[in-house]
Amino acid sequence: MGFDVAADAYDRFMGQYSGPLAGEFLRLAGVRSGHRALDVGCGPGALTARLVSLLGAGGVAAVDPSPPFVAAARDRLPGVDIRRGAAERLPFADSVFDATLAQLVIHFLADPVAGLREMSRVTRSGGVVAACVWDHAGGKGPLATFWEAVQSIDDRAPTEALLPGIAEGQLADLFDTAGLLEIEQGSASVRVEFESFAAWWEPFTLGVGPAGDHVRRLGVRGRDELRHACAGLLPAAPFGIDATAWTVRARPR
Repeated sequence: MGFDVAADAYDRFMGQYSGPLAGEFLRLAGVRSGHRALDVGCGPGALTARLVSLLGAGGVAAVDPSPPFVAAARDRLPGVDIRRGAAERLPFADSVFDATLAQLVIHFLADPVAGLREMSRVTRSGGVVAACVWDHAGGKGPLATFWEAVQSIDDRAPTEALLPGIAEGQLADLFDTAGLLEIEQGSASVRVEFESFAAWWEPFTLGVGPAGDHVRRLGVRGRDELRHACAGLLPAAPFGIDATAWTVRARPR
């Protein structure tokens, strides 16, 4: 699903939002100095880098299924234990982390509940398991304008609004189904500024995620139609995009 791409492409697309989100997510998760933390689905390392700044390279581990992302994260963050693997089968022993985090990952898992159970398994008793996902269902994610334009052209086109965990309360429900305890739901918001429409549009052409997959499947005419529809929905440049993510923190089983 559009994540076996160069790390730079991800950085230019979702990285502009996930970087600012990482700091707020860590605050809400309650990660603090002295913890040993795992970043599940680390991508090129936006959240991992924040963890390293807080905990040091020796206090952080990360895992991701994408070879380009794992290679990029290793290059960017020497000394961090970064492994290739799936959230549903984490390559770590039981109860070895104080905090296990997944930023913008759970809704893309083949089995979100299995992934959360694995996150719980590798977290010590009394530790924290936390995740966040964009509010795609409520139209408050960073790609809301893009998907609105897609639907205006073809109302049968799939969007990210039906992914698991992205509507209010759904992420907490997944945590509950996975058997986690003391579940607390919250939200975090970021704002990203764009100096031009071109600066906003160009990352959608890089093939990243479901949005990138959608653009890549279009012909030249279809891409131009979608670009025009997006431009009609956005204010004159410069403009800002506000994005909200649902957050959940809990205790392991």
